[in-house]
Amino acid sequence: MSTEQKVAIITGASQGIGAALVKAYRDRNYRVVATSRSIEPSNDDAILTVPGDIADRKTAELVISKGVAHFGRIDTLINNAGIFIAKPFTEYTQADYDVYLGTNIAGFFHMTQLAIAEMEKQGSGHVVQISTSLVDNPIAGVPSVLASLTKGGLNAATKSLAIEYAKRGIRVNAIALGTIKTPMHPPETHAQLAALHPVGQLGEMSDVVDAILYLESANFVTGEILHVDGGQSAGH
Repeated sequence: MSTEQKVAIITGASQGIGAALVKAYRDRNYRVVATSRSIEPSNDDAILTVPGDIADRKTAELVISKGVAHFGRIDTLINNAGIFIAKPFTEYTQADYDVYLGTNIAGFFHMTQLAIAEMEKQGSGHVVQISTSLVDNPIAGVPSVLASLTKGGLNAATKSLAIEYAKRGIRVNAIALGTIKTPMHPPETHAQLAALHPVGQLGEMSDVVDAILYLESANFVTGEILHVDGGQSAGH
């Protein structure tokens, strides 16, 4: 298989936004390395699936090594895997804290470190994190300290990495989301969640995909935290 065709790694790729991103990158003729705990093999020869826990460095090692062995290169990493548990601060457990750090921080660190090492070899690459507008704009009634702690760290890391690698051909960006209509939100919650956004509606998965594809082609954009949140970050 030709090594000229670009390759994207997508974490949390088995459902929701991750699955939509796999399809979108294939539609752009990228080959894709898709990973999540429960991902199934694909019938598409240009999609390599690697199951594993994103919090475990061995998963990142497998994703990168298999991706390079199978496709010959790594061009894009989408750090899509993440969790959100809305609880009052004093009710978070040690287990909650551990899973937040494992998924949102350790998963980002391991996968990004190994992916950038491959991107450096070819002098080009792009990394995108999925963050949340709650980092800078908390909402009363939506307790989100651990989300802000971990996703805020990703925002800061995005800017730091963007500057560190700006002259090496590697761009690093993030998108900060409002509430997106995915299977994790039951239909009976949609009206309440929509009211949190000034535009009065939930975001669609296509809004997230379009934002990431914009960043993919925006060669002069790096270190950007792009808000896709229905005006939530602008005010209420």
